[in-house]
Amino acid sequence: MTVLINGESCSGKELFSKIIHALSPRKHGQFIAINCGAIPEGTIDSELFGHEKGSFTGANDARKGYFEVTNGGTIFLDEIGEMPLGTQARLLRVLENGEFIRVGSSKVQKTDVRVVAATNVNLLESVRNGRFREDLYYRLNTVPIAVPALRERGEDIYLLFRKFTADFSEKHRVKPISLLPDAVQLLTRFRFPGNIRQLKNIAEQISVLELERELNGSQLAKYLPAEQSSNLPMLLRAAGPDGNTNGYSERDLMYKILFDMRRDVTDLKKMVLELATASHHGRPHETQELLRQNSHLFAPATTGFDGGNQPAADYLLPSSSSGFSSPYAVEPTLNYADTEEVEQPVEDISHETEEETLSLDVKEKEMILKALKKHNNKRRYAAHDLGISERTLYRKLKQYDLEEI
Repeated sequence: MTVLINGESCSGKELFSKIIHALSPRKHGQFIAINCGAIPEGTIDSELFGHEKGSFTGANDARKGYFEVTNGGTIFLDEIGEMPLGTQARLLRVLENGEFIRVGSSKVQKTDVRVVAATNVNLLESVRNGRFREDLYYRLNTVPIAVPALRERGEDIYLLFRKFTADFSEKHRVKPISLLPDAVQLLTRFRFPGNIRQLKNIAEQISVLELERELNGSQLAKYLPAEQSSNLPMLLRAAGPDGNTNGYSERDLMYKILFDMRRDVTDLKKMVLELATASHHGRPHETQELLRQNSHLFAPATTGFDGGNQPAADYLLPSSSSGFSSPYAVEPTLNYADTEEVEQPVEDISHETEEETLSLDVKEKEMILKALKKHNNKRRYAAHDLGISERTLYRKLKQYDLEEI
């Protein structure tokens, strides 16, 4: 039966395929492992199914493919998700009827091969995206096997470590490595993003480089690399519908962040004025409602140093039944008895918000003009002040019709 092995890279999928072959009636036949992602698309059909002499440029002789050579044995197709769609159709015919045709031939040949496939990607997702044939997926998935990552195997980590260190001590003719309890605990708690291959590499490093043959936790920690992940946000270009990254540059994103901050400050000034007005006229319920609606201005979604999200309530301004009060607020000096005098500043702020532009081109043009004015139209110094090359500055001047300056 056809077997499909799923698991992360370097988790030992090929070893599972060898075990399946060794325990099957085909154990006396040939076993061959093929990485579908390592074979160029133009030659993979020839590699798998063979070709006739003169079928393409460079085909000086006829050649048998892997399915013909391993007749009666097992063929392991690693990274099956990388196989081209045309080759997938040929493979489906082999799985269903045991038939294949060499490249450049019209003769149908028979083969009796047991196929074991492996992948580290979600094939169902590839089917939905049109990168993998649905009928081939269900034909391969007759016997599914999920190989867990090394970090999910618990005490197997230490067991495999002992196996590897014993093999390397015999290979290099040294005494085997042993770990103290704190080192065993550190080893089993490590994530091992490289899975079995990383564990084997660490075991060989320790076996060859370590002078002492019994290691504690601090000695073992020197061979366990620090995590390469980061919790900091990363600026990426947004991918378009066609997959191209034609989104914002990092500089554009910084401009956008600054404009958003300015707009938030304007909204905050407007809200504070409304709160002061409601408090002065004795409307505490309106004050609380305004605080609730605009709590995002006081409680942004931030993350504490411990990695947990700080609740928004911790950032709310203090309130009391007597009205709105804040240690940062300045006692208003306006005559609140006159409604027109209260409403006018709000209209001014709203008008300021409406006239504010978020165009990156306009802001960039303003900054170029300021830099030129600052340096008396000396473009070399202006470019240095702007943090761009002089050639880029000339291009920007031409773009914004500022060449006459």
